[in-house]
This record gives sequence, structure tokens and C-alpha cells, in this order.
Amino acid sequence: MRRHLVGYAFISPWLAGFCIFTAIPFVASIYLSFTRYNIITPPVWVGTANYELLFGGDPLFWESLSVTLKYAMVAVPLGIVAGVSLALLLNLEIGGISVYRTIFYLPAIVPVVATSTIFIWILNPQIGLVNGLLRHIYIPRIPFTDWGGYHLVGPNWLNDPDYALPSLVIMSLWAVGGSMIIYLAGLKDIPTSLFEAAMIDGASTIQRTRHITLPMLTPVIFFNLVMGIIAAFQYFTQAYVIMNGGGGPEDSTYFYALYLFNRAWRYLDMGYASAMAWVLFLIIMAITGLVFRSHRRWVHYGG
Repeated sequence: MRRHLVGYAFISPWLAGFCIFTAIPFVASIYLSFTRYNIITPPVWVGTANYELLFGGDPLFWESLSVTLKYAMVAVPLGIVAGVSLALLLNLEIGGISVYRTIFYLPAIVPVVATSTIFIWILNPQIGLVNGLLRHIYIPRIPFTDWGGYHLVGPNWLNDPDYALPSLVIMSLWAVGGSMIIYLAGLKDIPTSLFEAAMIDGASTIQRTRHITLPMLTPVIFFNLVMGIIAAFQYFTQAYVIMNGGGGPEDSTYFYALYLFNRAWRYLDMGYASAMAWVLFLIIMAITGLVFRSHRRWVHYGG
């Protein structure tokens, strides 16, 4: 018992922080989701009114949920493909490979706010790096009323409803180095005896990748898939910084988490925001549960 008490004493700061800043607010939000609460005045019980308004009379709820689903359906698979492909390339035994691994990993540790600010300039339609490169291969004419007339530039990335969401998807690949490191660790964990046996049997590089590397890497892919889904449904910071919290243009980047934040802190509608948070929690749990139910069919564990 004394040894247990010493252990609990060492982790007590974390336990206190978890209870005060996570567990208690988590439980309190259940109650607040059934109230009308604006922080200034005490909460007033309204029953299921917040949920009824959420599903029956709030078009922005469905719009923000649709935007989030579109982003998740594209960004998560694209991130997995890019991360696995990059890890396969960086798993090659060539000179200076550690330098390349470091270079590709560095963007993952850059603060998200700084990255978002950089991409505002990179995707600038007039002076941005992307359009500067596109001018050499593709020169569409896009009207700019502020400048008058037409200018030979590329797409108006962040100010066009058709390009704003794809721009954020492209931006998500900037930090693919974080998942790449996990995939690389998974590749290093695959027994070399499997590759040696396949080479003796005459298997080509593509066959070894398809029948050995990818199946043995599926546990890591499964982990990153679950984490990617959770992160995609909580996507907030980049959209808030780049779009100034407005979700523009024409609500094309009005993510669910951004709408939840606005209801809570811009309109001080804490009860409604709590209901939104619990709906988001249930959606993530449902999708994650489906992924867990399907993993027995495609995830292969060693042994």
C-alpha cells in the first residue's frame, strides 16, 4: 500500500489536472447541453430543446457537418497514402537518408498557427508561390474586381468556394511527416526473413510490397486511420486562422468545430455548444466503432 501511495503521489499533479480540466467539464457538459446558459446568468433547464433545434431548425449544423465530412473523406485517405508512400521511399538504404527523414519530418513540428500564416502567403493568388509556379504551365483568366479587369494568375485558392476546401486538404499534407515517422517505425518492425524468403522464391519488389510490406503495415495504418478520423472531425485551428473564424467563402470552410466554437464563445450559447459537442462525440464514436468492427477483415498482426 505504501508503494502504491508513493506512485499516486508522483502522478497526483496529472490526476488533479485531468479531474479539474477534463473529467469535471466533460460531465458538466452533459447537464449544460440540456440548458440555456450564457456564462453570465445561471443555466436554465430547457430539456431537449437544444437537440431539437440542432437537428430540426439549424441549417448551419448540417452545412458544417457536411463540410467536415467532405474534408475527412478526402484528407484522411490522402494523408494515409502520402504517409505510406513517403515512408516506403525513406526506408531505402541510401546515403544521407537520415537527412531526408529529418527534412520531411520538420514541418510536422512547426506550430499550426505559423503554418497557416505561411500558407496564406503561399496560396495568395497574386504573389503566392503556387500560382507563381502554375503560371508556367497553366494560365487561366480569373476576374479580380479589386484590381479591375482580368489578370493572368492561377486559381483564387482561399477566396473561391470551389478551391477553399481543397486548399485546406492540400495544406494538410504539409504535416504528413508526423505519420510518416510512425509508418517508418512499422516498416522497421517487419521481419527481414519474410523478404529474404520472398526473394528466394523470385518475388519482385512490387510483389513483396503488396504481399508482405502492406499487410504487415496494416496495424500502423489502422492506428493512423483512427487518429486521422478523430483529428479531421476536430479540424479547427487552420480554418480559424486562415478564414478569420468566419468559415468563408460562402461557408465552404465552415467546419463543425469552428461552428461549435462560434456558438460557444462568439454568441455565448454554451448550452447549444455543449449539445453540439456531444453530437460530435457520438459521431466520432460511431465512425470509430465501425472502423474497429471492420479491422478484423483487413488488419494483419504478426503471429
